[in-house]
Amino acid sequence: MSVASFKKVKESQTVLKELMVPSYANFGGKVHGGIILSLLDKIAYTCAASHAKSYCVTASVDSVDFLNPVEVGELLTLSASVNYVGKSSMEIGIRVESEDFKNGQVKHTNTSYFTMVALDEETRKPVPIPGLVLDGEAEIRRFIEGKVRREVKRGHRKEMNRIKLDLDMIKEINQLEGENCKLYKS
Repeated sequence: MSVASFKKVKESQTVLKELMVPSYANFGGKVHGGIILSLLDKIAYTCAASHAKSYCVTASVDSVDFLNPVEVGELLTLSASVNYVGKSSMEIGIRVESEDFKNGQVKHTNTSYFTMVALDEETRKPVPIPGLVLDGEAEIRRFIEGKVRREVKRGHRKEMNRIKLDLDMIKEINQLEGENCKLYKS
């Protein structure tokens, strides 16, 4: 890769702000989690496409933990940046905060990591993306943590495949006693 094929993290950092309106409410009166998931996917795409200058798709989402509820009437701020890049994939880190206008209280509601892949729009095949210029300790730490998350995810996938192949279904069925399930017998 040439020097020109590297980009600074700040070149694609993205901020999305949206007022949480009554139509976003769930039956409990809080903002529906699906609304937040949709906004997470939207900002992940925007950040990834900005970095890659290419069409991008969501390949996977690491955990999405809802740390605090979001109330109707609050301003939601999503901040995204490219943490790690591979050849055609990248990890987008997203922090979500909600702000109550009345009292000025800001709550951290979510942190998520999306893996996005850059694709050629016609062939739908992965395309190379620029590398990252890491400027400062925070960007270096995020890159290393993203690399570790990728390696752990690959290891977990391999381990799960191995476990599934080795499952003794009769033994596992016999160990369902005490689980919250009932075996249907026809």
